Amino acid sequence: MKQFDAVIIGGGAAGLMCAVKLAWGGADTCVIEREKVIGKKLRITGKGRCNVTNNCDVQGVMNNIVSNPKFMYSALSGFSPEDTQAFFGTLGVPLKTERGGRVFPVSDNANDIADCLINTAKQAGVKFISGRVSGIIYENGAAVGAKTETDSIFGRNIIVATGGKSYPKTGSTGDGYGFAEDAGLDVTEIRPSLVPIVTVQKSECAQMMGLSLKNVTLTLFEKDSKRAVYSELGEMLFTHFGVSGPLVLSASAHIKGKADRYCLEIDLKPALDEEKLDARILRDFESAKNRNFSNSLGRLLPAKLIPVVIRRTGIDGTKKINQITKAERERLISVVKKFTLDIAALRPIDEAIVTRGGVSVSGIEPKSMRSKKHSGLYFIGEVLDVDAYTGGFNLQIAFATANACAQDICAGL
Repeated sequence: MKQFDAVIIGGGAAGLMCAVKLAWGGADTCVIEREKVIGKKLRITGKGRCNVTNNCDVQGVMNNIVSNPKFMYSALSGFSPEDTQAFFGTLGVPLKTERGGRVFPVSDNANDIADCLINTAKQAGVKFISGRVSGIIYENGAAVGAKTETDSIFGRNIIVATGGKSYPKTGSTGDGYGFAEDAGLDVTEIRPSLVPIVTVQKSECAQMMGLSLKNVTLTLFEKDSKRAVYSELGEMLFTHFGVSGPLVLSASAHIKGKADRYCLEIDLKPALDEEKLDARILRDFESAKNRNFSNSLGRLLPAKLIPVVIRRTGIDGTKKINQITKAERERLISVVKKFTLDIAALRPIDEAIVTRGGVSVSGIEPKSMRSKKHSGLYFIGEVLDVDAYTGGFNLQIAFATANACAQDICAGL
């Protein structure tokens, strides 16, 4: 029976990069993929554009990793964002850098990244096998193969690159967690990360559905301690159930335990302190003295936001501007600077961009991604308990862990 040097379970970003690097290093490699379309999740990342990495240094990536950043230092040092860009550039996929250092293919087509990895792997001699792995085969404490529904595939090294539980329709159904537990490794709690947030004020948000706010500051607070656990300037979006957009997705990565322990606060005018905002409002009021309050905020706020803000101030919308008191103006300033939303829940994990939690890094060698309990067993990519903000950082984690694994295996050939 044929024995491969390396058997990779999963043909996603991490699995494909690992396959290429292994084959280039002389390893006889196969990839077992359960989906008919290889790289299915990779093809829809970044809204189909594929934010392949971030144009920053290793420390920049570390600063954007939410869970276990120190674990990633060695792998990222071995395969940095610069290396990722050079990799795809050399293979004929030109890249571009956009706002926030986000790196995309010039074509804005995620298929170009997926196809590049698959075609390069095939050209290097990687064999692709269709099937779903049901378990890993061990002999004398070493991983030696993978069982599918119809066959057993043997290899000197077995690499689990099954992804997390987000986007299950792409094949990420959490199989790797079971493989880890069967191997005696700890798996931390699995939760959605980089996911939209359901708010208690659902009807207000539904009233503003489709409204995108730019250059606002979003702060996530723990209600009991009133401690800010995340705060950032950027963009967000109101939806029929609550809020979404880049700021909200990043904030969700900091929610631990029950989501209703947290609340959101939006500073709609972060460039203005309360004194400057008051002066701005007074100028607007001066030019609209005889108007109703409800018709006076068009210069200050987006149209969809005005009725909600007015309701929160408690000021009668039909009240004339020249009758607005200082105390009422202060209430308006408070609402604009501290527009609060109570969190009811996170959206389901199948709507999350990435999974928080996974194979505990305490059981994995950080330089090689090798299991500390079994020789020949590796875990790479999203299956690990490592996750980051949006901006290309999660794919960079996948590529860096894949490279570390491949280097370790090839060094032992």
